[in-house]
Amino acid sequence: MSTAPTDLEENPDRLVPDFIAHWVVKTARSAEMIAWYGTVFDARVVHEDSQIAFLTWDGESHRLALIKLPAPLRHAFPLARFRRKTYGIDHLAFTFASVTRLLLTYERLKHAGITPVWSINHGPTTSLYYEDPEGIRLEFQTENFPSAQLTADYFNSKEFADNPIGVNVDPDYLLERLRAGTSETDLLKPGAGTRPGTKPRANKQTLTWKTL
Repeated sequence: MSTAPTDLEENPDRLVPDFIAHWVVKTARSAEMIAWYGTVFDARVVHEDSQIAFLTWDGESHRLALIKLPAPLRHAFPLARFRRKTYGIDHLAFTFASVTRLLLTYERLKHAGITPVWSINHGPTTSLYYEDPEGIRLEFQTENFPSAQLTADYFNSKEFADNPIGVNVDPDYLLERLRAGTSETDLLKPGAGTRPGTKPRANKQTLTWKTL
């Protein structure tokens, strides 16, 4: 187990950035990317020309920039979308304030034909992973603990040491339980997303070519 301090109040204030402003993607699929982020994030284009497009979905001037590359380049790098499975940045994570908001987003996107490639209760979070048209993976998560300190404490627990990856969940089953009146606290517990009569996949059993 880690011997590092776990009391977050002890972390000193430092001169660091206040928040992540945006990210930039070089893409030969700009139209597909604009459409996908328009559906998933309700993103709107604030500027577009032949070379670049800027998108936002909140009060920031832009959250995503797309540098447009010639469409034939997608054929020059056929395995580019799989690079993250072996090297480099794996994913970006976005937090929802509640499991209700997470599951209602899941339902909305499912109706639009967009489904997660991996659904799992990691222990500290309940997470749904999506991939955009370029294969960039986005984690939509909600915190399972009410405070960052309790999450930090969980990282130093035997439960986390025994299963650092988590247990797969069935988001449709979680949504059914939510609509049946199950409390959010209960929906965030490990095993809450395992439909009766099915065998849960946990820890390394959750890892497949699709979920990696």
